[in-house]
Amino acid sequence: MSKHNRMSYHHYVESLKASLNNDEAMKLAIGDGDFDAFGILERELLIDSGLPPDGYLIDVGCGSGRLAKPLSQYLQGRYLGIDIVQDLVDYASAAVNRSDWRFEVPEGDLVIPEEDDVADMVCFFSVMTHLLHEQTYLYLQEARRVLKPGGKIVFSFLEFKMPSHWRVFEETVRTLNSSVMNQFICRDGIHSWAKHLDLVVESINDGEVPHFALREAIHMDDGQVFDKQGNLGQSVCVLSKPDVH
Repeated sequence: MSKHNRMSYHHYVESLKASLNNDEAMKLAIGDGDFDAFGILERELLIDSGLPPDGYLIDVGCGSGRLAKPLSQYLQGRYLGIDIVQDLVDYASAAVNRSDWRFEVPEGDLVIPEEDDVADMVCFFSVMTHLLHEQTYLYLQEARRVLKPGGKIVFSFLEFKMPSHWRVFEETVRTLNSSVMNQFICRDGIHSWAKHLDLVVESINDGEVPHFALREAIHMDDGQVFDKQGNLGQSVCVLSKPDVH
């Protein structure tokens, strides 16, 4: 994330805190609604993608714990959540209340504060949507570094082939001089990044099509119910680090 966008995000969170109670501000800071439901959807996607209950997940852009809170009911292994806003990280840590889990604000940009070859999975939900392509590439490079051989990267993204994503582009055009940047990613770009980073493209799934299994029905604020299969709205890519064995 550029220095401008980093500061703008800090200012956005501060503006929410000034006009809303803390719980509302922390939840709205990472989305327009369905905080709990989307957290469960993200958890189920990771489980469907192969996250074991005793595994180690690194959650880049953990925000205020939308994923971490429901994930704590499943994941008994290690967890590292990182974000650029201290208030969000503190809120997430308090909400989860797991002394064995780490929540941190990294000291540098586009870095994951972890050793090489230790994580089972790294996820980026609504992170690549606000980065330059070059920044996304560097983050994928970092994710590959911290993954065990055979580990996976799961990230959501916007793409022009999804009709529902077009409204995001139109909104970005209308607010071009504002602080928010929305970035679209083409699938050929993903394949090129994977090739140069020695990653395997396991799957790329349309944001509008249910594609991962659910263990429970999930009810959204607008009355929509996801049953048996779910989707995030944003498209989802799963990459893997080759197993050396």
